Amino acid sequence: MSEPLNAVIPALATCKAAVAIVTGAAAGIGWATAQRLAADGLRVALLDLRTDAAQARAAELGSIHLGLGCDVTSEESVEAAVAAVLERFGCIDALVNNAGIGDQTGPTTEQNVQAFDHVLAVHLRGTFLMSRAVARHMLHAASTPGRSRGAIVNLGSIASSTGLPARNAYSAAKAGVLGMTRAMASEWARAGIRVNAVAPGYVRTALVADLERKGAIDAAGIRRRTPLGRMAEPAEIAEVIAFLASSRSSYVTGALIPVDGGWTAFGASESALPELADEMA
Repeated sequence: MSEPLNAVIPALATCKAAVAIVTGAAAGIGWATAQRLAADGLRVALLDLRTDAAQARAAELGSIHLGLGCDVTSEESVEAAVAAVLERFGCIDALVNNAGIGDQTGPTTEQNVQAFDHVLAVHLRGTFLMSRAVARHMLHAASTPGRSRGAIVNLGSIASSTGLPARNAYSAAKAGVLGMTRAMASEWARAGIRVNAVAPGYVRTALVADLERKGAIDAAGIRRRTPLGRMAEPAEIAEVIAFLASSRSSYVTGALIPVDGGWTAFGASESALPELADEMA
């Protein structure tokens, strides 16, 4: 295993600009978030299991950004990636734990335990490993009165607080992410580190498109059930992530922000909603 992260912190250069890490950054919400943070003036380290894709996306953003391969389920890979970010930039101001995968479909009685474990490893173990590695740096960062030492934004889901039939691993993982968010926020608040989570509903990503192809979700039914009458675009989720990663949310920690078009707020039958207009159907 690589040298403990806190052992290399004293040798790092002074940070010259705000820096953010985004995991699962090569596509979907992660890529939209990397673009949004870069537009806010941050230097972004884009981490993805696909090294080439991460590097290509970083190149799209510009030479001041960094693309790295990283398996968030591997302690060694995570610590190596975080050390590389620190070596390049000298600090980390924000972490977005976005890396995720779709879960297996089908009845619970027919689900595979290895597939179950893999979904939990990516979403839950990955969030833990990345947060631990980054917090080791943030806790050593210079403290300025009234200023945050850093912000961590975790990707929850409507599954963090509602039940999705047959999607056991994903539901368990996202509920766990919410619990971890609250635990870390409570632990690190006095140290000046804020930890929050966003809870997207259904978003137009490749992952959701794959679930639709497999018959695991009913896209038309989702639109009818969502008060806003459509799925989200990745950029809409990125806007809220960028807010939570910035000083604009300086008094927000331990929160779960729904970005779901009203999904979790709505408690009536679908018949209570007006029919969708043709262009939204």
